[in-house]
Amino acid sequence: MINEELLKLKTNDYEHIALWKISGSKSELNKSIFLTHGAFSDRKICSKISRYFVNLGYTCWIMEWRNHGKSSKVKKKFNFETIAKYDIKTAFEYFFETLNIKNIACITHSGGGICLTMFLIRNQKYVSKVSSITMFSCQSFGACHSIKNYLKMLVSKFLSRILGYIPGKKIGLGPHDESYAMIKQWYDWNLLKNFKGENNYNYLKNMSLVKTPILSICSGGDTFIAPQKGCQDFLSAFGNPQNKLLFCSTTNGHSENYNHTRIILSRNSAKEIWPVVSQWIGRSQN
Repeated sequence: MINEELLKLKTNDYEHIALWKISGSKSELNKSIFLTHGAFSDRKICSKISRYFVNLGYTCWIMEWRNHGKSSKVKKKFNFETIAKYDIKTAFEYFFETLNIKNIACITHSGGGICLTMFLIRNQKYVSKVSSITMFSCQSFGACHSIKNYLKMLVSKFLSRILGYIPGKKIGLGPHDESYAMIKQWYDWNLLKNFKGENNYNYLKNMSLVKTPILSICSGGDTFIAPQKGCQDFLSAFGNPQNKLLFCSTTNGHSENYNHTRIILSRNSAKEIWPVVSQWIGRSQN
């Protein structure tokens, strides 16, 4: 039997984030995995893979961003950097300062990997406590590798600015809409080919500070949000020879050319990708 427990944690800017503890009879606290989703999404995209790992004896923790799932509905503007600065930091303080977990593995989808990267760069004391990272469909500055993608990004930003938000539910991106203030950061990173935050802080130049081994998983059908070239460039920026890129496509012997979401939650992913993630985590976690 798998248990789901909802915890509400207060952030330093007085919001509350939902942290779901997923565990079973074989789960061990010191075999913990932190999971988080990306834009337009919530815990559901991480739910199936978390149950897979619980059945292997892990305790899984799924964090939902503010304004997503069961977390606080906020009125003030926020972006990826806000998630890194407050939401992920609150979860990690709980893991290591309240629960005294020895180390933790991380699994992220899309923007969740971007936020985790920003958090670790700014909070280096936690880098040694992260035994491994698996990033599904993650990149922040390499989507515009062709004129077609650049124009598509430019048009998307223009339309989003006019609307004031991106209707994620209507266009099939996920269960949540996102504000223009949130997604503008991602548009600009890709259009300008940089990775800068508030006060012009250059995350790209500091990605090498994250020494944790990273498995980046991308897919043949994801040609705009997290294309292979973008994921490769993002992974290469860490400068760690231990890191590995896994490109999942029919030409590489996989069952399908996965899209942005099926890469983490489909039945085919469960059969041929999740076991690879399990091996990656097992290599590093004590």
